[in-house]
Amino acid sequence: MSSSYRNRIQEFNVALKEEKINLQGLRELCFSGIPFEGGIRALCWKILLNYMPLEQAIWDSFLKKQRELYAQFLKEMIIQPGIAKANLGLSREDVTLEDHPLNPNPESRWNNYFKDNEVLLQIDKDVRRLYPDMAFFQRPTDYPCLLILDPQNEYETLRRRVEQTTLKAQTVDRNRSGVTNMSSPGKAQYLYPSNEYEVLPNGCEAHWEVVERILFIYAKLNPGIAYVQGMNEIVGPIYYTFATDPNSQWKEHAEADTFFCFTNLMSENRDNFIKSLDDSQCGITYKMESVYSTLKDRDMELYCKLQEQNIKPQYFTFRWLTLLLSQEFLLPDVIRIWDTLFSDKDRFDFLILVCCAMLILIRDQLLDGDFTVNMRLLQDYPISDVHTILRKAKELQDAA
Repeated sequence: MSSSYRNRIQEFNVALKEEKINLQGLRELCFSGIPFEGGIRALCWKILLNYMPLEQAIWDSFLKKQRELYAQFLKEMIIQPGIAKANLGLSREDVTLEDHPLNPNPESRWNNYFKDNEVLLQIDKDVRRLYPDMAFFQRPTDYPCLLILDPQNEYETLRRRVEQTTLKAQTVDRNRSGVTNMSSPGKAQYLYPSNEYEVLPNGCEAHWEVVERILFIYAKLNPGIAYVQGMNEIVGPIYYTFATDPNSQWKEHAEADTFFCFTNLMSENRDNFIKSLDDSQCGITYKMESVYSTLKDRDMELYCKLQEQNIKPQYFTFRWLTLLLSQEFLLPDVIRIWDTLFSDKDRFDFLILVCCAMLILIRDQLLDGDFTVNMRLLQDYPISDVHTILRKAKELQDAA
């Protein structure tokens, strides 16, 4: 470790020991990257995402309260419905007198259970393939949720719900561009091949199962948006950062802390996931066009080239912007980009500058390429050095 890096860690330690954190000072420090050592990054993200209060004296009581609140969410939204399902399923009473699976009443527990299952199946499909090139999400967590894995419990956990849900009708999967995919009922049993993932022994749970639970709770608490494909790509890096925290006292509560940080980030970013807002000023279409209007101001020649080839911003910036570049780079690089994004008070404006910088940095290749070559460049971005990209984005910000 170089002496300059040691000095940098010391600067962070001093900033984080203040009785009241100087948010502006911390942001300036974090903009150039946050050290992992000593759990500094995990702590800084919690502050930058407006989860942790700035007054250090109330951290312990605040965190205790939030983690108890999350435990309550688990009881109300996973454990109690699981018990109700077990009880209803075992009951031999005349179902016409009680709630029953075909009850169309919106208040019906069965009706809600089946609706939740539709959301859960989509979450499950997405989280199982989270960062497939990394073993981390398939590995067991050191801190499985004891509330969920209590050996005394006889209720249905999320994993059991997915395993036991058989799709009686066709599964309809619609994506944002309106494409509808139908899978026949006969294929339902092959949705989750048993040999695809190692089944962990009883009492263990993989990190992807924790991410699944976070997203399911979020969907239940936010019915207006519920779960949209891609949210798993946003919660994944946050959870990874907290679940690998060198400080075990913080690491133990990675699930609850990730849930609240993800919720806060989504409160700023959720309009990108709401299709009905796509064409509004706060929707994704406006943001995608902002990348091109920024490029037009900074590099007219490149802008005209992309226009001439009819390369529309939605062909590539939709994914860049909604998923905060999480699918364009390897996870350590995504985390480094997020250090800077989270530290900027106008983080989503800065993200537009990052996207613009990415275009300008490959301008020569784009100016030489035809439509096919350029689309390949934009959908599989060639530069892996994120420091170069962030420096360029900062230049664009300073020149504004």
